[in-house]
Amino acid sequence: MQLTRHTDYALRVLIHLATAPSGRATISTVADAHRLSRNHLMKVVHHLARGGFIATQRGRGGGFLLARPAEDISIGAVVRHCEPDMRMADCPACAIRPACGLSGLLVQATGAFLAVLDNATLADATRDKSGLAALIAALPAPAESAPFEAVSACASSGLRLD
Repeated sequence: MQLTRHTDYALRVLIHLATAPSGRATISTVADAHRLSRNHLMKVVHHLARGGFIATQRGRGGGFLLARPAEDISIGAVVRHCEPDMRMADCPACAIRPACGLSGLLVQATGAFLAVLDNATLADATRDKSGLAALIAALPAPAESAPFEAVSACASSGLRLD
């Protein structure tokens, strides 16, 4: 299963906030740190705020922060909130579905995938706060004329941007 770019960015925003010394960030600081598109990141932050994962504040000194402690934010809940469709295949449109057993297996596999994520919190994903903060700080600054490219601060996360 591959998560969408939207979910990948949402998880990066939450990890950034959980490791930020002040616990607060802005679109610009996250976009620059992770080399992400500001426009796309604004949509992600808005969606996370609607889901109750972050709180936002407009104006001077504004930005966003975690709406609750990292221990209370389930990775599974974030993925469910951000993923528009968790189907692994388009079984409902398949001509052989009535006689095929694959559909049920894929539903079970998705359930197992989400069960693992439901048992993990943002705090679990950010146990090495100083290491994550150092990696985020060490990411190269984006070139002014070059388009943003996604750079993963946590290669072991398994998230892909294809």
